[in-house]
Amino acid sequence: MEFTKGHGTGNDFVILPDPEGALDLTSGLVAALCDRRRGIGADGVLRVVRSTAHPEAVGLAGEAEWFMDYWNADGSFAEMCGNGARVFVRYLVSTGLAEPDGATLRVVTRSGVVRARLDGETVAVEMRRPRLRDTATATLGGLTLPGAAVDVGNPHLVCVLPAGLALGSLDLTRAPEVDPVVFPAGVNVEFVAPGDPVDGHVLMRVYERGSAETMSCGTGACAVGAVALRDAGRDTGTVAVDVPGGRLTVTVTDDSCWLAGPAVLVATGTVDPATLTA
Repeated sequence: MEFTKGHGTGNDFVILPDPEGALDLTSGLVAALCDRRRGIGADGVLRVVRSTAHPEAVGLAGEAEWFMDYWNADGSFAEMCGNGARVFVRYLVSTGLAEPDGATLRVVTRSGVVRARLDGETVAVEMRRPRLRDTATATLGGLTLPGAAVDVGNPHLVCVLPAGLALGSLDLTRAPEVDPVVFPAGVNVEFVAPGDPVDGHVLMRVYERGSAETMSCGTGACAVGAVALRDAGRDTGTVAVDVPGGRLTVTVTDDSCWLAGPAVLVATGTVDPATLTA
């Protein structure tokens, strides 16, 4: 089975070319591919399949040729992955599977059609405008933090740390505890260092459902950007979000949200699925 390895600010993916949807991709195989000791290692799998060849995308085939079939590292599905979409677009263009219309390219995701722009090393994707919902809490050990629930096509809980609590001091080796009634399908939890959001700059760590702590989360950065703007008394604007893997730029407009940053392909190769499942 052929694969490419890529990442967006350290959020890494195994990319599987499967234009006609012929691969027998299972949760177990995805988890084995993402295993960092016995497999290739990644935060998730991006299967590259034509929209016409996948039942979840065929209804939108007229809007975009390619479907981003995204799986979390544990073999579960996710509605959307911002960094994954940026790496997916980089792969399509680099391999000649798609050519931008001008500088724009559209792809289908489980959260709908997203539009991408390419500018050198930077790939930006346009997603839905983050919707701030109710407040909720996340508990890490004996520490309970209030947060804002945000919908970016997938669920997020953004917790701004109080003064005196360092971002690096948080233990994210285990999933934060959240209210299962508020988040019945689980949630990605972002922790944000305190700062002055007016200067357009915040720091973030994230625990992603299905993948544990990751170096970066694109939709999470969008959720954080929206909360930072709200706390600054603004509805729209641009926020630089520094994650452990680098910097992402989030621009919230009246009707959408653009996520921009580097998207890099680092390796190609083949893998024998039988050795993984064994």
